[in-house]
Amino acid sequence: MLESFVFAIVALILLLSSIMVVKSKEVMHSALSLAVMLIGIAGVYVMLDAEFLAAVQILVYAGGVVILIVFAIFMLRWER
Repeated sequence: MLESFVFAIVALILLLSSIMVVKSKEVMHSALSLAVMLIGIAGVYVMLDAEFLAAVQILVYAGGVVILIVFAIFMLRWER
């Protein structure tokens, strides 16, 4: 019962953050929503008893890729 409730909450967070990645007009908000989505996927891996995949998900994707995207955004200083 509790696992189903936690999965529903994580799935809702994943759904909302993935919609925000696509619909956001601000690039920075989209990158932060991508980070939330990738961390949420790691949460799903933990619920599936795949802790190694969750750690790799956080280290490689949420840690590396999102930081590179944010760094590129700050370095390019996109103007409207």
